[in-house]
Amino acid sequence: MNLAGPLYALVAFALYATHDVIIKFLGGTYSPFQLIFFSTLFSFPLVTFMLMKDATAGHLRPVHPWWTALRTVLASITGFTAFYAFSVLPLAQTYVLLFASPLLITLLSIPMLGERVGIHRLGAVVVGLIGVLVVLRPGATDLTLGHLAGITSAVCNALASVIVRKIGRDERPVVLMLYPMASNFVLMGILLAFVYKPMPIEHLGGLGVISALGFVAGLVLIAAYKNGEAAIVAPMQYSQIIWASVFGFVIFGESLETATMIGAGIIIFSGLYIVFREARLGADSQTPVLRTRSRGATAASFRISPILRRSRPHEPAE
Repeated sequence: MNLAGPLYALVAFALYATHDVIIKFLGGTYSPFQLIFFSTLFSFPLVTFMLMKDATAGHLRPVHPWWTALRTVLASITGFTAFYAFSVLPLAQTYVLLFASPLLITLLSIPMLGERVGIHRLGAVVVGLIGVLVVLRPGATDLTLGHLAGITSAVCNALASVIVRKIGRDERPVVLMLYPMASNFVLMGILLAFVYKPMPIEHLGGLGVISALGFVAGLVLIAAYKNGEAAIVAPMQYSQIIWASVFGFVIFGESLETATMIGAGIIIFSGLYIVFREARLGADSQTPVLRTRSRGATAASFRISPILRRSRPHEPAE
């Protein structure tokens, strides 16, 4: 077994977890609009250097403008709501809510991609969504805007990811990467006028670190998928719940609630079941459960490559 893929993935998700810690730290002081604007701004030089090495011929006009526009809007909503959720909710709880996104991708692939999803995968999705309810405990605990933001981020990311799978064969990766970045820069820049707070140099440096971590983690994740099978690499995303528990306890004094642990276990079990069943059947649709969460311009930009393969629309149902 080639260990390079999963090891790269573990490093990538550790970097993403550190990325989220800084978001949570700064989110206690600044609006998500301000954080996303500056992290996007600091991402442009990194992306420019990367694009200078892109020898692919073509232009930056999308082949599917309406699908690209819809995905751009969804990516912006995903980034804002994820930043907000990380700012106000415990780290582990936020991750558990966002882990619902791959399950939703599996459901959305039916109407949007024409995929046939059998009873096993549907059952696993239902079980996973029950895990989300265990975490939320509707009626037993107060649901906040943070919980709504986490769920909204998962749903919008799932929609955006399925769109990437739908048009990914036709669109250049650079197009899929730059349009959400440009949208975030313009939209968040407009909203920044209403929420701006002066930032000391160390906080601006933190935003630069967010951009750098998202950039490096994305490249490491791409390397993981190049060096390992998707069915082995994808489950490494769940290692973030460990980082969230450690960082949350050590840095923010958060305790891991029993409901969160149980719900996380249910969601992780259902996700792993789908991944390994698809791998056993040799299905080309392992992408529904791959890591595709977007957190604004930086992270969203570099999580595109692993999901560009579009699955065949008529796979055997299982």
